[in-house]
Amino acid sequence: MLLLGIDIAKLNHVASLVDSSSGELIFSNFKFQNNILGFSSLLEKISKFSINEIVIGLESTGHYGENFINFFFQKGFRIAVINPLQTSHLRKANIRDSKNDRLDSINIARALLFGEHRYISQKNLTNFALKKLTRFRKSLIKQKTKTKIQLVSLLDIIFPELQYFFKSGVHSNAVYTLLKKYPSTEKIAALREKTLFSILNKASKGHYKEEHALQLKSLAKSSVGIKDTSVSMHIPQLIELIEMLDSQIKSIEKEINSSVGEESPILTIPGINTVAAASILGEINDIDNFDSSSKLLAFSGLDPKIRQSGNFSASSCRMSKKGSSYLRYALIFTAWNLVRNSETFNRYYLSKRAQGKSHYNALGHTAHKLVRVVYTLLKKNISYQENLIV
Repeated sequence: MLLLGIDIAKLNHVASLVDSSSGELIFSNFKFQNNILGFSSLLEKISKFSINEIVIGLESTGHYGENFINFFFQKGFRIAVINPLQTSHLRKANIRDSKNDRLDSINIARALLFGEHRYISQKNLTNFALKKLTRFRKSLIKQKTKTKIQLVSLLDIIFPELQYFFKSGVHSNAVYTLLKKYPSTEKIAALREKTLFSILNKASKGHYKEEHALQLKSLAKSSVGIKDTSVSMHIPQLIELIEMLDSQIKSIEKEINSSVGEESPILTIPGINTVAAASILGEINDIDNFDSSSKLLAFSGLDPKIRQSGNFSASSCRMSKKGSSYLRYALIFTAWNLVRNSETFNRYYLSKRAQGKSHYNALGHTAHKLVRVVYTLLKKNISYQENLIV
């Protein structure tokens, strides 16, 4: 078997090929670019060997290796992603403990000789895509929330009475429609009553009547808000940004819904939605990477932070929060939905509350239980069955 080690970088990668049976270094320090010309040059370099006798290994290095993995996977190569700790141990075993691109690619190739390595599959690539989609969605939601807060702060300056008039809040279609065209108290006060009524009534689908238009116009005239053009001109821009982000989030959610296969066993969990399922699948990627549910628990950062020294052992511990925050959030969010949709999980949550634990503490324990369920469903590829949950 031939072991092709790839040292991944942003612009240029380095390859070394080792014969596993003899340990012979066939070639090393072959540098190629992170583009089609570079990938083609590597293909040409190894073209005299059969694809079936080559195993490609590379370290887990964030997004830099994704193009390489996708390209060579589609070509039919077996690709294994190696933990950087393994190659680090090999490097340190060398007396000189040297580090450069040539030696790194050789160490990566030789790391394939030790231990068992799981090869990249189409399922892995699908889950990689889900991970990117769900993380991008979360970043857009954070940006949208931040923009909404900024909009409210500006409205507090120029029209503080607005939040009292719209009981459901200023983030509604009626408010946005009005403020995009008339973003100041002067402009709203100058509107004809029929025009203001028409805007509110149409945007709210008949919710606001003529008397509401009269009240709003009166509020605008008597407002204590500051008349500042530099603030009022920024309001339509923020509203348009919120609407754009909302549109992008919906577009991503549509893509997520089409990417998550209906056959995934975790979709059978009561109360779980597609986005949460996609986040869990994307962050876990391959359940075979975890030998037990406790390791999955640690990966999510839901495991307890142990405090022990000598004869002392803490009676209560906080969760470590050392793992994937995205996975942790999805699990806790799903756990709360389970409490409201599953009798078994509801009883478990209430039993923890009866022990005097706070809502979030009890929810953390419920998420622990959910991790064991998720692990079992994915590991055995079975559907959720309420009567089997203990």
